[in-house]
Amino acid sequence: MADRQEEVQRVLDAIDDATKGETPEARARRLTELLKSVSEKVRKERRAAVLEMKARGMTYREIAAAAGVSFGRVRQIIDDKPDDDGQ
Repeated sequence: MADRQEEVQRVLDAIDDATKGETPEARARRLTELLKSVSEKVRKERRAAVLEMKARGMTYREIAAAAGVSFGRVRQIIDDKPDDDGQ
């Protein structure tokens, strides 16, 4: 767990470094672009993991518990539908 926390902190530090010294406008633009690319990558990786659990025979309820999402969200992920936030 500590390794993952350190990894997350390294990513956060890299974001800070990437936007250091920029104007608020440039920083906002860069962070918006970063958020879009990161959220797309996370969405794809999460969907792949959910599909792998489904292929292993797990029920939607088991997948939901494992992934920390609702049963309905599992259906949306499998059907590749965005949630209310477009994720």
